[in-house]
Amino acid sequence: MRVISQRYPDIRIEGENYLPQPIYRHIASFLSIFKLVLIGLIIVGKDPFAFFGMQAPSIWQWGQENKVYACMMVFFLSNMIENQCMSTGAFEITLNDVPVWSKLESASSISAETSCIKAKLSIGSVAETNEGLH
Repeated sequence: MRVISQRYPDIRIEGENYLPQPIYRHIASFLSIFKLVLIGLIIVGKDPFAFFGMQAPSIWQWGQENKVYACMMVFFLSNMIENQCMSTGAFEITLNDVPVWSKLESASSISAETSCIKAKLSIGSVAETNEGLH
């Protein structure tokens, strides 16, 4: 961003988050709550499988023997999944309030469009230079 500001000092850069689809937001919220409940059960040592009359799987027994490591694994793995659910990677580029490129509308990467953006920026700077000469 600093390089862009140095090369094009008059450019205005704004950013905001684009929310993912509601189903992904709900999955992330559920995982967040489930993560906290699971960590709490691991710390307390309460076997939720006994409540349902089931035998605890070996991974649960391992988690009870290695509580710190199990809690860290649950925390980091669930955070990774939550972030994937909440990340859209969406952004838009506008030039003088005219849309130049949108990842929301295009499935491709911006690298193919970079030359178009550079051309539009150079045309704009040439036009401003020509206006200053008259």
